[in-house]
Amino acid sequence: MYFSLRDYLKLTKSGIVFFALVSAGAGYTLALHLSAEYMFSVPWPFLWLLAGLYLVVSGSFALNQSYEWRLDRTMKRTQTRPVPCGKITALQAFALGISQVILGLLILLALKPLTAGLALLAVLLYNLFYTVFWKKKWVFAPVPGALPGALPVMIGYSVPSSSIFSIESLYLFFILFLWQMPHFWSLALHYKKDYQSAGIPVLPLNLGLNKTFYYIGFYLLSYLGLALLSPLFFKMNVIYIFILIPFCIKVFLEFIKFSKKLNWKPFFIWLNLSVLLFLWGPVFDLWIYSAIQS
Repeated sequence: MYFSLRDYLKLTKSGIVFFALVSAGAGYTLALHLSAEYMFSVPWPFLWLLAGLYLVVSGSFALNQSYEWRLDRTMKRTQTRPVPCGKITALQAFALGISQVILGLLILLALKPLTAGLALLAVLLYNLFYTVFWKKKWVFAPVPGALPGALPVMIGYSVPSSSIFSIESLYLFFILFLWQMPHFWSLALHYKKDYQSAGIPVLPLNLGLNKTFYYIGFYLLSYLGLALLSPLFFKMNVIYIFILIPFCIKVFLEFIKFSKKLNWKPFFIWLNLSVLLFLWGPVFDLWIYSAIQS
């Protein structure tokens, strides 16, 4: 059975893969500023990182869809994915996924064993623990399920530096970790009927609207609070004052509107823009600071 490029991109969730690469790029670039290991080398380590991580992440999503295709068939927003609609067989998706994951891990292993180890951990957390055990049984599954989604920044950070538990690396990790709960639960509110038809426990179905907004607000305030405390972790100057603080205020105001009018999309868009800024803000600020110093 043959399938198109469009089917492949749907199978591997290309949009999320791109976001994972952008996140890893932030971790890599920040670590590069703090380490002289690759400072004067050509950017081959970065290119190998992107290639290996692309294969691992896209392969991981293909594996996920090879396992969950029956569940995807019950949800309106996932029925058009290649496996449930019959354009790709579950076996093909599995074979493609496992091949890409293995090849990607080998590339990352050649780059650095620590980097490959973190990528393998992300695959196991997502495809085994979250997909098989947590997702269908636990309403708070997105909390530990956010761990593999936050690992790309640490994977990128691990290439120029082995200090993955440095304060800068942990900041990036927790920014990406905390962002995922408001992101997921705002989607869960919008697609509540889909999750109901699939029998997946999510906050809006199991705990109601008020509790859902309570937990979204809790994680959102933790996320924005960490971003506002970023000068404790980095030399944040221009970006912090003129962009980061206004963004925090804007995202919070959109959440207030969302909680009152249930218009999820503006909040969702601003929330997603904010995480890109919070991940890359320290990098841009370091560039600006270095340019001023020189």
